[in-house]
Amino acid sequence: MSTENAIKLTSLSSKGGCGCKIGPADLSQVIRLLPPAEPNPDLLVGLDTSDDAGVYRLSDELALVQTVDFFTPIVDDPYSFGQIAAANAISDIYAMGGKPLTALNIVAFPIATLDKAILAEIMRGAADKVKEAGATLVGGHSIDDKEPKFGMAVTGLIHPDKVRTNAGARPGDKLILTKPIGVGIMTTSIKHNRLTEEETARVTQVMATLNRRAAEIMSGYDVHACTDVTGFGLLGHALEMAKGSGAVITIVKEDVPVLPRVRELAEQGSVPGGTKNNYNHVEKDVDFPEDMDQIDRWILCDAVTSGGLLISVAGGEAERLLGELKEAGVEASLVGEVTAEGPGRIIVK
Repeated sequence: MSTENAIKLTSLSSKGGCGCKIGPADLSQVIRLLPPAEPNPDLLVGLDTSDDAGVYRLSDELALVQTVDFFTPIVDDPYSFGQIAAANAISDIYAMGGKPLTALNIVAFPIATLDKAILAEIMRGAADKVKEAGATLVGGHSIDDKEPKFGMAVTGLIHPDKVRTNAGARPGDKLILTKPIGVGIMTTSIKHNRLTEEETARVTQVMATLNRRAAEIMSGYDVHACTDVTGFGLLGHALEMAKGSGAVITIVKEDVPVLPRVRELAEQGSVPGGTKNNYNHVEKDVDFPEDMDQIDRWILCDAVTSGGLLISVAGGEAERLLGELKEAGVEASLVGEVTAEGPGRIIVK
């Protein structure tokens, strides 16, 4: 549509995608001010370990997995924005080992100033991604807002004994990442018109890809912990896993898959504020090599939107899992290991 093509969605917000989230340091200060939740034996996963979703037991055989995620435009194409926002929200269900069941739209849109067809395309993209996930769109809520935002509240199902949290990693586990990083730097470059059409298509494809196949494959392995890598970056989410598990995690920088030109773009100034906030938050808990420069440190902390799963799998099964993921077309890489018990720390090599 010509009207859509005339609108650069990313120009309508100061931050894009998961980079617009409240930073982990500020968020933790807010949460500390809240009264502790009343104990509930059926709440299997709550706020304690900064996990990807909540899990509530309905019976000995069935539990609900619940999550919500929304953000400002991450790309300029409305349909792609809707797809990415949906894939990002649904990913939390996959990270917990669950199966998505229903989804609700969350819409904020300047309805009087932007063509309504743009909103229709955003919602169409999201609906198509929900259908691809095998879930059902059941409704939603909208507000009139100067800055467009879109996302979803998603409910899934899981057996209570098969929940994958971010808090079970064990020494000897290997860490597999199922998508490349650098998304925040790439999408910031979209705002600055620094990407080619092919590069924009590439990063869009990464973000719009569901983690469904990776989750289905990992279900057959001895996976001790899992999380999806989103707004707090690879090191931020790995640190949550380390702290929740009481473990020390080693990440091998050279083994971490990074999208093309990310370092070059970062050197040109396309490092989002969320990425820098992530680095500032994890710095005290991460041992970096002395010769690693600031750009590479930022890249490992880059604020990802709709990133891959970070899977902590028993060491003896890692190569087989990695091979099956790759055979299925998942962009998986072995990026590190759980090296010891500890207070929760990351070592970068």
